[in-house]
Amino acid sequence: MANCLAAVITAFNQPLELRRLPFPELEPDSALIKVDAATLCGTDAHRWLGHMAEHTPFIPGHETTGTIVELRGELFGALHEPLRVGDRVIASYPFCGSCYYCTVARQPTLCPSGISFGHQPADQPPYLLGGCAEYHYFPPRSGFVRVPDEVSAPLAASAACALRTVVHGFEQLGAIASHETVLIQGAGPLGLYSVAMARDHGARQVLVIGAPKARLEVAKSWGADAVLDLDECPEVKQRRAWALDHSAGRGPDIVIQCAAASAVGEGLEILRPGGRYVSIGIGGPPSVPISTNIFRKQVQIKTVFMAEQRHFYEALQFLATRRQHFPFDKIISGTYTLDRTTDALRAMAEFREVKPLILPQLAA
Repeated sequence: MANCLAAVITAFNQPLELRRLPFPELEPDSALIKVDAATLCGTDAHRWLGHMAEHTPFIPGHETTGTIVELRGELFGALHEPLRVGDRVIASYPFCGSCYYCTVARQPTLCPSGISFGHQPADQPPYLLGGCAEYHYFPPRSGFVRVPDEVSAPLAASAACALRTVVHGFEQLGAIASHETVLIQGAGPLGLYSVAMARDHGARQVLVIGAPKARLEVAKSWGADAVLDLDECPEVKQRRAWALDHSAGRGPDIVIQCAAASAVGEGLEILRPGGRYVSIGIGGPPSVPISTNIFRKQVQIKTVFMAEQRHFYEALQFLATRRQHFPFDKIISGTYTLDRTTDALRAMAEFREVKPLILPQLAA
C-alpha cells in the first residue's frame, strides 16, 4: 500500500478535495483498518461549515467501522478477547489513562488529552484520523469493540457516535418507570435512537418534537406515540401546550434534549415539576437563557459528552439484539461515494438527510 485516498476538507464550506495521504507508521497497541462504512452526523456538517473546527486540512467522519488489516502489539476488544487481522471493529476515542478524570473521577470523556476523530490534521502524522477515507488509523489507547455478525457495517458506524452517546445519556438518566412519559427534543440520529431506547426501556409514552417530516416518519416507525413538526408549530407556547395535552397537564416526566443546547430552556419549561432532564445535543450558541422558575421545580439535570468503550459495546449489542423490534436501517437515508462527500455534508447541513453513508470508493 503506497498511500490512502481520502476526502479532505481544505477550506470551510467549500468542496472537499480528494487527496492521497501516506500511511502512518503504527505505534505500539495501534491498528489500521480498511474502512467498510462511514456515516455522518450534524457535528460533521458543523465542522465542514467552520462552526466547530479551527484548522484545515482534515478528514471528516467520526462514525467509522472497518476491518483490521494491520495491528501492532496485543490488542483486545471490550470483553478482553484478542483482536486479529480480519476482525470488524469500531473504536472509542483514546484517552490518556493517567489524568484526574481518567483515574480518580473515572470520567475519561473529560480527559484533556483525549483525541477525537473527524477533525484532526490530515497534513501531519498519523494523517488518517477520519472516516471519509479508504483506511482509518486507531491510535494507542483506543477502545476497540468487535462488531457482531448481525450488525451491518453502516449501522455499526452509526453506533460509533449517535447511538453510543444515547447509551451514555440513558445511563445517566437511570431507570424509566412504566408510567412515565418521555419527550424527546429533536428528530435527528440522536433523537431517533433515543426514541428506540425509551421505548425499549419501558416508557408508557414517547413523544417527539422535531423536523423535518421524513425524520418524524422514522420516529413513528421506531415507536414514537406522537410527534410534533417544528416547521408547523414554530411557537414555544404552542409546543408546551401540545406537551401538556399529552401528559395529563403536568408535563413529561422525562425530557431528553437531542437537538441543540439552545433547546434546553424550552425543555426545562416543558418538563413537569420534579422531572428529569438529560441534555445530549451540544450544538448552539455559547450561552443559553434559562428561566429562574426552574429552581422552584426541583428537577434533576444531567449532561453527557461523548462516550466510553462500554457505551460503544452496549450500542452494538442494542442493534444486534433489538433488530427484530426496530427497523434500524431506516436511519441510513442516502449513500455516497468518497468523491460525493461534499454533497453528503451539504445535504446533512440542510436537513435533507437523516444519516448519510459514505462508502470508501469512487463513483463508477
